[in-house]
Amino acid sequence: MLVDSHCHLDYYTPAELPDVLARAADAGVGQMVTIGTTLAQSGTLPALIEGHPNLWCTVGVHPHHAAEAPIPAPEALAERAQHPRVIGIGESGLDYFYDKSPRDVQAENFRAHIRGARLAGVPLCIHARDADDDIVLILKQERDREGGFDFLLHCFSSTRRLAEAALELGGFISFSGILTFPKSREIRDIAADIPLDRLLVETDAPYLSPVPFRGKRNEPARVAHTAAVLAELRGMTPDAMADLTTANFRRLFRKAA
Repeated sequence: MLVDSHCHLDYYTPAELPDVLARAADAGVGQMVTIGTTLAQSGTLPALIEGHPNLWCTVGVHPHHAAEAPIPAPEALAERAQHPRVIGIGESGLDYFYDKSPRDVQAENFRAHIRGARLAGVPLCIHARDADDDIVLILKQERDREGGFDFLLHCFSSTRRLAEAALELGGFISFSGILTFPKSREIRDIAADIPLDRLLVETDAPYLSPVPFRGKRNEPARVAHTAAVLAELRGMTPDAMADLTTANFRRLFRKAA
């Protein structure tokens, strides 16, 4: 069984979603996590997945939206994470590529999510784009401030330095369809060196369809293509990679075990 550890199921219409889930099941994708991007949107996700015991969700504020509303208190995030279907906090982090929110606001938002995840005892899903140095700085400062916490660098497309720092801090790393792109040789080189017990896979659907679907709207079924490329990189069968990444998912997202 495969797990799509990061997707956005609320981006599909109610008419589309049953077929999306059916195609995922046919592809061997047994569980999916749909991700929070604002507090208002996060609040709708438990109802969206109601009746689907193989679906989970997170709660959080994406860095693009960090300036749109007051930054949530860590305690408020932790309280929302008490819902039985909420298994993580995020996605939160830093995005200096689009810079849709001021960088100081992004940093404050990121720190609030780290502290909320620590309070709730659930992992944090981290968005990192063109902000590696500040991501590393904040992760280390927050660890030194109150101790370690569980986290996942989602949709990894950053530098080896960020990967190594995350691993040193106990983090996990998830690869998306970017891994399959012809120009992603550096990402594949990094993926080949990540310890096997820290690897996850995802789609970030409806974005970032893997080869051979690049340019088309993505969906959770296609995580199988990313997992197959990752398996080849690591000299494993696709079934063995599915077993490995599913076991890693359950170790990190303990509420979904």
